[in-house]
Amino acid sequence: MGKSKNKKFKRSQFSADGLPIGVVKEVEESELVESPAAEVLDKLQSPSADVREYACASISRMVQQSQVIPAFLQHDAVRCLGPLLLDRSLAVRETAAGALRNLSACGGFEVCDDMVKQDVLTPLTTLLYECSAGFDLTLPLKSQTEQQHTVEDTANEAVNLLWNLCESSSQAVSIFNKAGLLDVLLRCLEQRFHSVELAISAAQCLHTVTEENLELMGTLGPSTLQLLESVLSDHQSGMASLLLRTLIAGAMWNVKGGLPADRQAQILRAVVATLAQAVELDSGLVILQLHETEAARLQAVADGGSVEDRMPEGVAEVMEQEEPEEEKRNGSVPKRADDISDLLPVMDVELREANALLTAQQTSLEIIVNICCSDDPSDDEWEEMSSSDESEMGPDNISEGSSCLLSPLCLSAEVHGALLNHNLPEKVLQKTEFPSSATLEVCNKSSAWKCLIKKMHRVQCRALTCLHNILSTMDVEALGGATALQALAGHLSKLMFSTPGEPSGAHTHIQGSSVGCVLSASLFTSLEIPKQEEFLDAATSALRSLLHIMASKNIPQCISPQHLMSLSKVTTRCDTVSVRVNVLAILGITGSTLARECNTADSLQLIGNALLEVAARDSNMVVCGEALDALFDVFGDGKEAEKAAQSIHLLPALKTLQPMFKAKLRKEGKGRYSQDQLCVLDNIRINLRRFIGYLESLEKSCCT
Repeated sequence: MGKSKNKKFKRSQFSADGLPIGVVKEVEESELVESPAAEVLDKLQSPSADVREYACASISRMVQQSQVIPAFLQHDAVRCLGPLLLDRSLAVRETAAGALRNLSACGGFEVCDDMVKQDVLTPLTTLLYECSAGFDLTLPLKSQTEQQHTVEDTANEAVNLLWNLCESSSQAVSIFNKAGLLDVLLRCLEQRFHSVELAISAAQCLHTVTEENLELMGTLGPSTLQLLESVLSDHQSGMASLLLRTLIAGAMWNVKGGLPADRQAQILRAVVATLAQAVELDSGLVILQLHETEAARLQAVADGGSVEDRMPEGVAEVMEQEEPEEEKRNGSVPKRADDISDLLPVMDVELREANALLTAQQTSLEIIVNICCSDDPSDDEWEEMSSSDESEMGPDNISEGSSCLLSPLCLSAEVHGALLNHNLPEKVLQKTEFPSSATLEVCNKSSAWKCLIKKMHRVQCRALTCLHNILSTMDVEALGGATALQALAGHLSKLMFSTPGEPSGAHTHIQGSSVGCVLSASLFTSLEIPKQEEFLDAATSALRSLLHIMASKNIPQCISPQHLMSLSKVTTRCDTVSVRVNVLAILGITGSTLARECNTADSLQLIGNALLEVAARDSNMVVCGEALDALFDVFGDGKEAEKAAQSIHLLPALKTLQPMFKAKLRKEGKGRYSQDQLCVLDNIRINLRRFIGYLESLEKSCCT
């Protein structure tokens, strides 16, 4: 059904520590406070600030398990916690904001929407403004306990809560605009030299609220843009600073339409330069260095020596960061390890640096995905219906939208030039490689560092999706020509049949020579990818887009039908519809190319039988439709196609399928599929009737 659409990235909802919700749900049950919801909520009314603080911290930990959230909601947890955002104790304010933050992160979109309806943004807005006003004040602290809490800490929890709400609720974004909370975020950014953590949280929220927010764009004055540019041009060492600049680059891209005309090109070039800086770093090498630094630091502490004396070469620069300044903010002492306000385990400095690097790389790739995405409003979401949401079929079974890959770039000349000047296609390609075995081994040995493995794989998936969009928006010559595309096809094919830690050839340049495909039928037997479907979706989307380009340019493809059959057998068993659709499209593209060549009837038979099996047996009509559409492409023309069609008895097979497809569409269509999907499926039904007529005419001509 035509090419696969380029994708626009919508950020997922995030948890208390900036990780996706699924990670938070993995908190061990031993960390939970075993108190019923009603009992803990009742403690929020205690006259003792310490008891109120402890209750808030308890709720923070408990709601990280999604099964307990309904109980808290039934007992009006939001209405109980909301007033504590303005508690007379700063410690209670911070932990109350943290509890609501975790509830919003782990509860999902419906909980966030309900929190907004319960007016949690009213006290939250007041708290944010009070924190903003207090950044420059050094308030006398009464006790050692109070010294554990600063205005920046409280603001950080509050900003993260605001971020979650705005991520999930358009009403929250509207309130954000009306309340002028942009000014608060800008004040948080100004604190970056004292609290980079707060600045990053503000930048994350800003990255969210600037997306498709025309009302906010109209309020961006010269001073706002000047501050954002100054953050973008800061080049402090450390991965936290890199993450901060990356997030600001994303916000600047979101508001590009509101930039001054005389400054737009320069700012967008700076945005691309920042993204390139994040992507080009070898995260595997940096993680190994940071892990070694941690070991040296711990050994130095044990021996009473100096950390720097044991630090590996090249790591000292990474470690020159804001941390000492953070420990001195507002004259307070660092938090105790057992401080109950800590909502999640504290990361050591090296692990925080590694985490910040991977987050920066993931964010950069997501921004590049959006940069290399058309402005088609139907591309606004990640969609599982894949090619089923394509344009309607035109004459000759050609998708009206399939010419997009051949059209001029949708990118501006400035952005296109910046992407190429910074060699981003090549850098993105490098990120599609699996993490090295050495890096995986180091992370697997440490329970604290093990969480980085999922982040590394997520970066890989984002890179594959990014590659898919780059292929859709750049011409062949910009990507290195026919030879480079053949090498890339080989790399993608081999990548899908590799194990993490096993090199797959991505370290050859995109302009390099063709890479052979050595495929194994034991795909993913030992693959430890957290979301196998996510990887398969990204990889098959990129390969599908690439093969479509190669076919349109008559560039020979290096993937054999036997390799395609191995891929088909594995991925057609995948539960994700878009993966199955991508593989079928790949079979169709390759088959239609082979149909124009000589002596390919045997290969076409393999492809045809595979497509017929899916069309007859798959439970999803979108997948069945894609299989039929691929059959139309493969057997629509050519002597080799005619010969193969007769060998696999294509005409009687399709005659058998036709009434089944029609009946299934009538029975299941309206209740199970979207209107766009039904429109495409109905076109396939019509094209199936026409294609059967075409095959019948061929049969008659052969008999006469």
